[in-house]
Amino acid sequence: MPETVAAPQPDAGGSSAAPGRRPAGAAAREPGAATVLETLRQLDSGPRGLTEEQAETRQARSGANVLPAYREASWPRVFLRSLRDPFTGVLLCLGLVSAAVASWGTAGVILLLVVVSCALRASGEHRADRSTAALRGLVAGTATVLRRRKEDDAPRARELPVDELVPGDVIRLGPGDLVPADVRLLRSHGLTVHQAVLTGESAPVPKDATGAMVGGGFDSRELCFQGSAVASGSASAVVVATAGRTRLAATHGGRGPAVSRREPSAFDRSVQGISWILIRFMLLTPPLVLMANAALRDRGLETLPFAVAVAVGMTPEMLPVVVTACLARGAALLARGHRVIVKRLPALHDLGAMDVLCLDKTGTLTQDRPVYDRAVDPEGRDDPEVLRWAAINAWWTLQLAELPAPDALDEALLDAADEDDCTACDGVTAVPFDPVRRLATAVVRTPGRLGVHTLVVKGAPETVLERCDLTDEERARLLARAAGYADEGLRVLAIATADIPHARIRPGRGPHLSLPHDRTRTEERGLTCRGFVTLRDALAPTAGDALKVLTDRGVAVRILTGDHPGNAVRACRDLGVPVGPDAVLTADRIDALSDAELTEAASRVAVFARCAPEHKARVVAALRAGGHTVGYLGDGVNDLPALRTADVGIAPRDAVAVARGTADVVLAEKDLTAVGHAITAGRHAGGNITAYLHVTLSSNLGNVIAMLAAGLLLPFLPMLPAQVLAQNLCFDAAQLAFARDRPHPAVLRRPTVLRPRALLRFIVGFGALNAVADLATFGVLALALHGPDALDDEAVFHSGWFTENLVTQALVMLLLRTGRLRAEGGASGPVGWAAGALTAAGLLLPLSPLGSPLGLTPLPALYYVLLASVLALYAAGLMAVRARQRSR
Repeated sequence: MPETVAAPQPDAGGSSAAPGRRPAGAAAREPGAATVLETLRQLDSGPRGLTEEQAETRQARSGANVLPAYREASWPRVFLRSLRDPFTGVLLCLGLVSAAVASWGTAGVILLLVVVSCALRASGEHRADRSTAALRGLVAGTATVLRRRKEDDAPRARELPVDELVPGDVIRLGPGDLVPADVRLLRSHGLTVHQAVLTGESAPVPKDATGAMVGGGFDSRELCFQGSAVASGSASAVVVATAGRTRLAATHGGRGPAVSRREPSAFDRSVQGISWILIRFMLLTPPLVLMANAALRDRGLETLPFAVAVAVGMTPEMLPVVVTACLARGAALLARGHRVIVKRLPALHDLGAMDVLCLDKTGTLTQDRPVYDRAVDPEGRDDPEVLRWAAINAWWTLQLAELPAPDALDEALLDAADEDDCTACDGVTAVPFDPVRRLATAVVRTPGRLGVHTLVVKGAPETVLERCDLTDEERARLLARAAGYADEGLRVLAIATADIPHARIRPGRGPHLSLPHDRTRTEERGLTCRGFVTLRDALAPTAGDALKVLTDRGVAVRILTGDHPGNAVRACRDLGVPVGPDAVLTADRIDALSDAELTEAASRVAVFARCAPEHKARVVAALRAGGHTVGYLGDGVNDLPALRTADVGIAPRDAVAVARGTADVVLAEKDLTAVGHAITAGRHAGGNITAYLHVTLSSNLGNVIAMLAAGLLLPFLPMLPAQVLAQNLCFDAAQLAFARDRPHPAVLRRPTVLRPRALLRFIVGFGALNAVADLATFGVLALALHGPDALDDEAVFHSGWFTENLVTQALVMLLLRTGRLRAEGGASGPVGWAAGALTAAGLLLPLSPLGSPLGLTPLPALYYVLLASVLALYAAGLMAVRARQRSR
């Protein structure tokens, strides 16, 4: 097969410096816009490569050919960054206020909680950074480079570390090589390149050295880019850009939308909303307490410590600790059990809240390799003879053309065919597939047919049919049939044969007979069309089950691919994903839609095809604008904008380094099953966080309402600041159990989103019910202590209310932790044990030696009997209100 050679080339001494030339390494910004001669002149190089001295000088100036390194933040820096969390900010404000009013115990406890929370978060994120550091390394370790010791020496091919490459180096590329830098081809021979990590295209892209092209985009045939891989053929090329100046590093380095400031994720938005709710309550509570006591009880600033204690009681001090503990435990279990690394702890919540997952087709739904579908004759009828001839062509092309490995399409044909059919013929000569001719040719000898050989041609339908003996009408009909197969998402190969006399085949160079290249087109005429072979993308073995799991859990899947829409639709249908006629959108139609129109379309469209990176990011942004929590699974440079735009970015371990660095979650394999496990862990964590917020905020609000009412009715403070602090410490310690709780299975069936408005409605409703139970305790104390005057006993009132508060909070922990009391197991599990311990503390603390320092005293037996009645009514009310809320 002829090789393509870029022309004109400079003379052999073109690597020497010349007056007026651009400095070495200062290549044009768009190398594809220059001819080879112009490119070499700009690089001050030539086809013989650089001398050792020139290379050393250039490396000293341009640096090592390594991608910009990701620098993990140190543990202290991550710790300080955790202080910016809104929840932590609320606690710090409370701590400062407590210190201002000399409430040192409260201030110390709050400070301890802040330190514990930040330490947990910093440790988890720092551990994730260390885990992902071992996953880096995209480019090849060595490259074949032409170097000379001196100016007049002949160039020698040497294997050099990739980081020693400099602009102007001439390298050689072969099958399986990773392109180590951005290069301009000088010579090429049947070169095709995989650049899915850059563009998302699953099929190899043809490249050749001929001509000049304006622009230097990924579709330039003369340029190969760092991170791509050679699929077939060979080439020599000159390095035009290294390190941070390559296309692969351009997005990494901070240019373009892929690295713009990231929008707040679902977790960030929820945290901000809940924090503002807490801040409003915190700011509102102390003035209300002060004004009420001043107006009705003629108390002044002596109630300020109590007002601060009430504000502290309203605020869930353990919120940062519980949230971080839930997320850190879920992340640790994912890493150990499923090798999924959560780099940013809040991303685990976003996984649980995710209701749309966007992903590419290649590598997730399919295996990035074709498999045989069917073989048909020209009339569309199944014909195994067509497959036999296709396999014969593939087999003898591989054997006689000395290819290092079969093409992916040929491999699929050989897997489907009987090996005995392939070897029944004797191979004579072969010309392998190349992207210019778009076909492969083999000549075989069939035993028993003396003097006659069979020419077998396989390739693109339009190319093969052009060489067949057909009328224009017949050719048009067959092309339409092939186009129909392609529209169904199938890859189509046309197969044709012809008998040629033995005398027309002459010996060629090498150990085999060969069909001379200059006679190839002459012999490949007047062929008989045998039919078509269709192939489809091999489905990922776990994709079908994983998609069903995602659907059952309320996660819709959107396919964002650079591939043909038919291929994506075919993969979806083969996996049982329904795709309607209006559920496919191509890039040109996306460009024609406004943001509002795309937001509406994204809610119903399942497949977005022919997408460039900016299209993927725009679709993800449209889904988020529609109120969805969006995850994006990608592994290439072309996925970077979408990874950053999504609420949670997911990348596999073998993704390009910059994609792994951008992602929030790193998978051991590009497998949807692992995503399902991550969603499960996220919903476990999110369910526990939601249950904690429901329990603690509703209880705290009820206590605050009751305290305000008691402050107006009683001649003394309803609870001493020390008692408020002790009560909070007991409750806070019990709430740590939420980090280890296992939510009800119903939690896994829907996204767990922290919605501030829904949370506010919940805590107001259940807080009011809790306040009613607290106020009912006043009546219980009056009856148990024989008359309303008994309420004047300060210690008795404090003890009764202290006990009731802790017991009711334990009851709320059991009833509201998953939205309903578990039928199976009742109060079992960490939360059940914690609730039991909290109840014991409420009942025993007034009786213990610790009760007296806190101002608590033992209570009469009648109080406990009446309290049990109040709690039974309270539990019934909780269940009734919760059942009504769930029925809406």
